[in-house]
Amino acid sequence: MKLHCLYERLEGLPMLRALVPVVAGILVAMHVVLPGWFLAGGFLFCGAAALLWRSSLHAAAMLFLFGAGVAEWRNPGRRLPLGEPLLCEMQVEEFPAARNGYLSVSARMRSWRDGEGGWHPADARVMLRADTALRLQAGERLRCRGVVRPFRGGAESYRRLMACRGYAGTMWLGGRSLLERFPPAGLSLHRAAAERLRRLGLGTGAEALCRAMAAGDRSGLTPAMRDRYARSGTSHLLAVSGLHVGIVFAVVNLLLGWLPLLRRGHIVRCLLAAACIWLYAAATGFAPSTVRAAVMFTMLQASLASASGYASLNALCAAALLMLVWNPGLLLDISFQLSYTAVAAIVVWGVPLCRRLHGRFRAVNLLADGVAVSLVATVATAPLVAHTFGLLSLSGLVVNPAAVLLGGVVVTGSVVWMLLPFGALQPLFAALLDAAAGVLDGLVAAAAAWRWGAVEVSLSGGATAAIYAAMVAATLWGACREPKKTLTLPR
Repeated sequence: MKLHCLYERLEGLPMLRALVPVVAGILVAMHVVLPGWFLAGGFLFCGAAALLWRSSLHAAAMLFLFGAGVAEWRNPGRRLPLGEPLLCEMQVEEFPAARNGYLSVSARMRSWRDGEGGWHPADARVMLRADTALRLQAGERLRCRGVVRPFRGGAESYRRLMACRGYAGTMWLGGRSLLERFPPAGLSLHRAAAERLRRLGLGTGAEALCRAMAAGDRSGLTPAMRDRYARSGTSHLLAVSGLHVGIVFAVVNLLLGWLPLLRRGHIVRCLLAAACIWLYAAATGFAPSTVRAAVMFTMLQASLASASGYASLNALCAAALLMLVWNPGLLLDISFQLSYTAVAAIVVWGVPLCRRLHGRFRAVNLLADGVAVSLVATVATAPLVAHTFGLLSLSGLVVNPAAVLLGGVVVTGSVVWMLLPFGALQPLFAALLDAAAGVLDGLVAAAAAWRWGAVEVSLSGGATAAIYAAMVAATLWGACREPKKTLTLPR
C-alpha cells in the first residue's frame, strides 16, 4: 500500500478536491449563520494567499468560504407569513396528480399581498392541494386566496426534506378561492413531450410508465404502482436519470454517425448531440438527476470531440459542484443523495468489477455487467434507503438487470417517438411500448409480491454515517494500492 498512489490519483481529480471544501462550507452555513463581511473578506484574503504562496490550504479555505457564502446567498430572507390569509400569485410547476379525491401539485409562489395592499416578491414553493374540478395544467399561472400552512404530521425527515427542496408548506385551493387563471405562456418542451406520448393511445398503465420514464411526468402513477416499484427496488426506473440520458446520448450519436465523414463533421456531431441532450433535459423538466447526467454526458461528448481523456468521477464531481452552487439545499435532498451515491459507486467500484468479470463471450459480459452494476448501486444506496424510508429491497438484486433492459426498450421507443412522431409509425410504437411496459410491470409486480423481497430496516443517522465512512475508507485503501505493471513481450 503506497500513499503516493493515492496522492497521484487525487491530483488527477481537481473537481473532487474542490467539491469537498465547498460541501463542508454549505453544511456549516446550514447550522451556523456567518456574517457577510466575514465571508467576503475571508474569501478575498484566502484567494490572494493561495495565488501568492501557491498554498493548497488557503485554496481549500477559499472554497470552504465560497460554499458557505453560496448557502447564505441562496437562503432568501423573505419568507411567507404562514397561517395567515393571503392574496397571492403562483405558477403550477408540475403535472397535477390525483390523490385521495384531490389534485396534488407543486406550485411556485411568485408574489403575495399584505393587509395594507402592498405586494411582496417571493420565491418559495408550495405543495398545492386543489379541487379536481379545477383541472389545473402544468405552467398555468394562478391568482388566488388561501392560507399557507406548515407541514405537520409524518416523519421529521419528510419535513426536513421538503424544507431542503424549498417548500414553505401546503395550501388548499378550491373553486371560490381561485380568482383568476392564465394559461401556460410560451412553448414548454415538458408539456409537449408528455402530450406526444398521450397521442400514442397506450393503455393506462403503459402510458403512465412511458410518461414517467421518458418525459418525467409521474402524474399518472397510482399509489399502488409507486409502492410496488419501491418494494421491488426498481423505483429508480420511474425517475429520469443517467440511464435515460445515456440512452439518448447513444441514440443521437448513432443517428449522427455519418457526420465525421464530412470536414469538421465530428465537431458538428458533438455540438448537435450536446444540444439534443439538453433538449431532452428540458423535455423532462430539468430534474436534478437529469441535469447531473446531462452535465456528465456533455463532458463525455466534449472529450470525444477533442480526443482527450474522460474522467468519470471528475465529471461527476463537476456536475455536483455546479448543482450545489445553483441550489445548496440539494445537498440534503434524498433524490440528489441517492443519485450521486449510486453513480459514484458504479464509477469507483462497478466499472473495475465489470472489467474483472469480463471473459471471451460478449453476451455473457453484458449480462455480468448488468448484474455487477445493479449489485454495486443497490449496496451503495441501501444505507440511505434504510435510513430515510425504513425499507431494504432484496428482490431488486435479482430483477434489476432484466428491469433495466426492459426499461431501456421503453425509454428508447418513447424518446424516438417524441423526436419522430410520424403517424404511420404509431401502431408500431404503440404495440412495442405496450408490450415492453406490460412485461416490465408484471416483473415488478412479481418481485414486489415476493415474501422476503423487502425487509423493514431502519438505520439511525449515526449508523448510516458510520457505514458510509467505512465505504470511503475502503475506497481510499483501494486507491493506495499500487497498480500492477504489465509488460507486453514482442512476438
